[in-house]
Amino acid sequence: MNAVINGALLAEVFVTLFVIMDPPGTIPVFLSLTSGRSPATIRRAAWQAVLVSFFVITVFAFFGRAILQYLHISLPALQASGGLLLLLIALELLTGNEKEQTSSNDVNVALVPLGTPLLAGPGAIVATMLFSKRVDSVAEFLAVGLGIVGVHLCIWLAMRFSVRILKLIRQSGVLLVTRIAGLLLSAIAVQMIADAVRAFVAGEG
Repeated sequence: MNAVINGALLAEVFVTLFVIMDPPGTIPVFLSLTSGRSPATIRRAAWQAVLVSFFVITVFAFFGRAILQYLHISLPALQASGGLLLLLIALELLTGNEKEQTSSNDVNVALVPLGTPLLAGPGAIVATMLFSKRVDSVAEFLAVGLGIVGVHLCIWLAMRFSVRILKLIRQSGVLLVTRIAGLLLSAIAVQMIADAVRAFVAGEG
């Protein structure tokens, strides 16, 4: 019986985080932010972004509620700040101003915005915190842990596969993907901010 419950928990964690973090949806943004870099740099950015996301998710799974309480930060505030940061990135993608930043070797896009808040964003952080509250045994701990690892493995595979896509679509295709990514990312950012505002209003009510 425990195996069935843990299997269901593993599936729930994996599916929930997969939908929120959306590995296939990260491909156009990843291609846009790594445009003009060498294949080796792109591959390095892929695993760095995954490691950053995994680290942030893991830290908030164990210490998230304590961190937010210590800093007096509410979950809607975290969500709104993440949405504003993504909106700034989206506007840069739409206007083409991201080229100056991504062309510099001093800017590591794997950390921000890829690792966080795009991958390890408020939605994934909150979901992980909620799953961690349900852990009462070693078997459940392993189920949640394997779900998180599985999703990050899918993200890494999606980013690695995007390197081949880059060779096919070339620079003109990257420009088109960049604009589409900016539009999608701006919509995600606005939705995050809107959800945060609704949460603030509901809390005040």
